[in-house]
Amino acid sequence: MENTKEIYCLNEVSINSKLLDFISSHHIIIHFFNYYGNYSDTFYPKDQFNSGRLLIKQVEKHTNQRIGIAQNIVNGIGENIYEILYHYYKHGKKEVKETIDWIQSEFTNKILQTEDIYSIMALEGELWQRFYNMFQYILIEEFVFQKRVKRPPDNPINALISFGNTLLYTKTISVIYQTHLDQRISFLHEPSERRFSLSLDISEIFKPVIVFKTIFELINNKKIKVDKHFEKKLNYCILNEEGEKIFIEAFEERLSNTFIHPKLKRKITYQTAIKLDCYKLIKCILEDQKFIPFSLKRGM
Repeated sequence: MENTKEIYCLNEVSINSKLLDFISSHHIIIHFFNYYGNYSDTFYPKDQFNSGRLLIKQVEKHTNQRIGIAQNIVNGIGENIYEILYHYYKHGKKEVKETIDWIQSEFTNKILQTEDIYSIMALEGELWQRFYNMFQYILIEEFVFQKRVKRPPDNPINALISFGNTLLYTKTISVIYQTHLDQRISFLHEPSERRFSLSLDISEIFKPVIVFKTIFELINNKKIKVDKHFEKKLNYCILNEEGEKIFIEAFEERLSNTFIHPKLKRKITYQTAIKLDCYKLIKCILEDQKFIPFSLKRGM
């Protein structure tokens, strides 16, 4: 328990106040999931890194410079989707070139011209939709899907995306907890009483790198199979217990993969990269440095 920072409850559990006191005293976060594999809630111990100064500055940044930070977040998503697609283009998937070209030219220009959050989020939505449209060229036939359906997911690929996005979201909650940032004050997503919206902002940047790389590798290497790892009913589809185990192991392995950080001149993991983006955001808030999200191409 000494090095434990988070616990994932993927099934129903009973917890008493004595256990919660113990968990809280060790600053451990508990993430709860429902039957469908969707995130339900988080037990979030009292913040151990409170910073009144940063909180005030974070609110000021949201009020005065939200558009610029939101633009940079979505541009970062675009850069990482570009790199994922370019990998497949180099390996013979020439059909993805149209989307690659769109990201490199039209998308990059459009994001700079957006003037409000709604326009930024609409462009982000178009970016993701174009990315999803490329799955037919990347994935084996039985996993190709028509559209993104979330609650509940209606087919195997939607089930994988939902589960992967939820794991990344909760992982980001845990990472941000180790910093002085306030989870409730976001820049791309609207601040909400029911969710940690800053975790949504940061996790979006890493979805192409962590969630979709994991999904593509599991499917194309046939480690996840439609007829073996899913539970399908009339209007939903979810991973079964064996499927969840396979996905979580691959997800954690992806998070722990290392690469050379060009500025630090040492190996870091993708989980550390998430934390470094949090520190970059803190510098943006306190020192007015431009927030440049993690890029798969730059490795930072």
